Amino acid sequence: MPSAEINGLTIGYEDHGTGPALVLVHGHPFDRTMWQPQIDRFSATHRVVAPDLRGYGTTSVVPGITPLSTFAEDLAALLDHLGIEEFVLAGLSMGGQIAMECLRLFPGRIRGLVLADTFPAAETEEGKAGRRALADRLVREGMKGYADEVLDRMVAPYNTHAAAHVHRMMCATDPEGAAAALRGRAERPDYTSVLSSASVPALVIVGRDDTYTPVADAEAMHGLLPHSTLVVVERAAHLPNLERPEDFDAALGAFLDSLVRPS
Repeated sequence: MPSAEINGLTIGYEDHGTGPALVLVHGHPFDRTMWQPQIDRFSATHRVVAPDLRGYGTTSVVPGITPLSTFAEDLAALLDHLGIEEFVLAGLSMGGQIAMECLRLFPGRIRGLVLADTFPAAETEEGKAGRRALADRLVREGMKGYADEVLDRMVAPYNTHAAAHVHRMMCATDPEGAAAALRGRAERPDYTSVLSSASVPALVIVGRDDTYTPVADAEAMHGLLPHSTLVVVERAAHLPNLERPEDFDAALGAFLDSLVRPS
């Protein structure tokens, strides 16, 4: 797997296929392998780039606090390194919030936006305290107890085929990297105005049984985005791209097809 020395980090990433660029941003506490079905499917038609975020997978761990802006700057630097100026940007959960930060920082580079199982609101005071407490717990105890607790919310219990992969990703994540991201997300801005002023085509997609980011959140984002499509994936929770890859890929494929420029 390739890696690059960028922003003082070693960033691991996948880079497959040719054609228009599709950049896939994973959620917490996962890694680039959460996108494997989409890498396999869309590298036939696109140049698919899926990085491990700072603190996750094979990318360097930086303890402390990682703001969403830092993740976005890492992504921009990696894409510069790869010679990619314009791209479709897809993010799930925390990855969706990073995608919103990218839209805030460099909207001109984004040809299309995919927001999966995420939401734009700033954290509440209660939520900030909860994220900070969880960060401290992960550093203190490690990832396994947390992974055991949340697995049935990440992947619906009836989607047993995806559960082992998701649990393995969570347990393999470095606690310091996960904690830094949690502390950064606690301080994230509100992205509602970024979405409402967006001129880019967008796809909002969510699992029907997601309890972290319910369908109502996706409907609200769809209402904010001027040029968006909403797709609800049935029989999926927080990771529809792994739980129902065929349905997720059909929605993503239709969106990508809609962005093809006439020759």
